[in-house]
Amino acid sequence: MSERIAKPRTTAVILAGGTGQRVGLSIPKQLLKIAGKAVIEHTLTTFESADSIDDVIVLMAPGFVPDVEKIVARAGFSKVTHIIEGGSTRNETTERAIALLGEGLAAGEDRNILFHDAVRPLLSRRVIDDCVAALERYQAVDVAIPSADTVIVTRTHGGDGEFITEIPDRSRLRRGQTPQAFRLSTIRRAYEIAAGDPNFQATDDCSVVLKYLPDVPIHVVAGDEYNMKVTQPVDVFIADKLFQLASTAAPEQIGEEAYRDLLGGRTVVVFGGSYGIGKDIAELAESYGATVYALGRSTTGTHVENPDEVDDALSTAYAETGRIDYVVNTAGVLRIGKLAESDNATIEEALKVNYLAPVQIARSSCKYLAETKGQLLLYTSSSYTRGRAEYSLYSSTKAAMVNLTQALSDEWAADGIRVNCINPERTATPMRTKAFGREPEGTLLSSVAVARTSLDVLVSELTGHVIDVRRQDPTAGAGRVGGFEAALAGVLDRQDDVA
Repeated sequence: MSERIAKPRTTAVILAGGTGQRVGLSIPKQLLKIAGKAVIEHTLTTFESADSIDDVIVLMAPGFVPDVEKIVARAGFSKVTHIIEGGSTRNETTERAIALLGEGLAAGEDRNILFHDAVRPLLSRRVIDDCVAALERYQAVDVAIPSADTVIVTRTHGGDGEFITEIPDRSRLRRGQTPQAFRLSTIRRAYEIAAGDPNFQATDDCSVVLKYLPDVPIHVVAGDEYNMKVTQPVDVFIADKLFQLASTAAPEQIGEEAYRDLLGGRTVVVFGGSYGIGKDIAELAESYGATVYALGRSTTGTHVENPDEVDDALSTAYAETGRIDYVVNTAGVLRIGKLAESDNATIEEALKVNYLAPVQIARSSCKYLAETKGQLLLYTSSSYTRGRAEYSLYSSTKAAMVNLTQALSDEWAADGIRVNCINPERTATPMRTKAFGREPEGTLLSSVAVARTSLDVLVSELTGHVIDVRRQDPTAGAGRVGGFEAALAGVLDRQDDVA
């Protein structure tokens, strides 16, 4: 019986040698904060969560290695094994990585290596996995997307400026991205041959293989439009906005026994638990052995807009069970109408219930969740991506929930508290029926489905995410950390959605 051949280890090499001059910064652009975190932290998070990656090394701009060490320590990135200074050029930086990875390898041993720009923080796990899978057959792999623009070739004629000399066939043109993936033996051999060329110069690693190992085919993996490179000042704004709108596919359901293990003996406090999604969450959690406090105006007389009642509800739950593991807020009000025609009472109610109440719930929950390393779960609506006419109060407060989630996930990370936000599409709830009347069957998501996904998020390790819940998820199976396609789909085809 033949022995099973072990797969080679796969290492991600994060190239972070840029200085940030083109962005007009005094610090490297990979340390610039986007969506509350350094660019390089977003990038490392993706590789940390990718099952196909075994370890990660970082080659950082000289003088800034301690900055990355602090980021890695604070975030707890267990896959990062080395953080060293890069070279003065891209090629020199790659050569340092090759030398480091070659240390300790036995004769004939090989490994996979993925080179990725630190300033491409929107990379998806799908692209990473496709690159690693391609290395099972090919020695070199690039990532590219079709060019949407016509590319022209020009030549300068003296002081008359530039003139077109050629317009290549756009159907064959691709825009290169990273990662670029190789078997270590292949990229090392390419650089060894290149070292003998006195005119050697390259801006990426696939071009080194193409020139010095012409017999080695370079396979192309499909990239995606969101895998942008933060290079120009406008890129900082675009990337920040994409992170703001990013949503995440719901975690996979874990099975009945796992639910019981993770929820049994835990305490769950649900504000807005009288009916709809909140009631369904409470009943599901209780069925798996959790002690649940389902609080609502119509059942327990709890008014979420009253800070004292929120404090009392939480302190009671803690006093009776000795812990609070999960706090969920599904309470909300939906009032349709033009702002100029809304009275003060309507405006005040919307702000108190939809915004100030979640803020107070978060503030009051913090000390309890810090003890259990628990989670706060909030709710938004697809209307957060762009305010809708006659939903100005509702959509603006739902946008605030996304910002609150992202801010608190960073603010509370050191305490081990997770904060997430559920973004359901149009859902059959009493609140929606009251606002819109009865709607055709099959056009709305069930509140039980949203509750089930909410439970999956509660028992997951996610934090800082907006989790889409849709009847048909176009990103399902894509393995994306940030579901940017889902966010875009929400903008395009959910113009009238209100959960």
